[in-house]
Amino acid sequence: MKKITIPDIVKMKAEGRKIPVLTAYNYAIAKVLDNAGIPLIMVGDSCGMVEAGRENTLTVTMDEMVYHTRSVARGRDYAVVVSDMPFASYQTSVVEARRNAARLVKEGGAEAVKVEGGKRSLRAIKAIIDMDIPVMGHIGLTPQSIHAMGGYRVQGKASEDADRLVDDARELEKAGVFSMVLEGMPQTLAKDITAALSIPTIGIGAGPHCDGQVLVSNDMLGLESPMKLPKYVKRYMDLKNIISSAVVEYVIDVEAGRFPSKEQSY
Repeated sequence: MKKITIPDIVKMKAEGRKIPVLTAYNYAIAKVLDNAGIPLIMVGDSCGMVEAGRENTLTVTMDEMVYHTRSVARGRDYAVVVSDMPFASYQTSVVEARRNAARLVKEGGAEAVKVEGGKRSLRAIKAIIDMDIPVMGHIGLTPQSIHAMGGYRVQGKASEDADRLVDDARELEKAGVFSMVLEGMPQTLAKDITAALSIPTIGIGAGPHCDGQVLVSNDMLGLESPMKLPKYVKRYMDLKNIISSAVVEYVIDVEAGRFPSKEQSY
């Protein structure tokens, strides 16, 4: 299997091929996803919640994103790795946006970065793209804006809000993003945005009409999460109970003196 590139991801929309995306935060999971054929791995700032147990993504730092991105990049041979720009890494100034995007590529090994927000993020997005760093957009429910939005609420229900999101999507495409996450919006709106764009849309809580779908790997694998699972999550595995059973068996073996046995001893 040959290395997948950003142009390959863009081409998948033109060819009518759906794009499966999952998050990863470490080498081991990235290796599994890559070998299983996931074409795009997203290193989400959701690491703050599912890996560190925080209540939201706002406290995730650049150093943490660089660390997780570097770990994931070491575990992939084929997939494209896209890393999140965390809160306050691009909103403060264009200079900071460029510097931090460069860190994710140079130190982390990312091939692209993801930036939340529509028109309000255009200056930062254009500045990063001008450095030849591909950018994935992200509109709708943007987790870094939860305080302004009043929580994790579906966006674009009212007609004026839907029109604003369509306009945001067109402006981001015009700015040069190679793809766009559509999160937490009515499926009819996501369908309209997907039809209006020539670049791929990646849905999360946005219905079946997007060009691709993304889930947090910990959620779909059934690992512990500090928040209630959203409606859009489908669990494909119950790793929590599988791991728990293995740990219980290990405890029993150690307490009973069955581990290590002769086979595990030098």
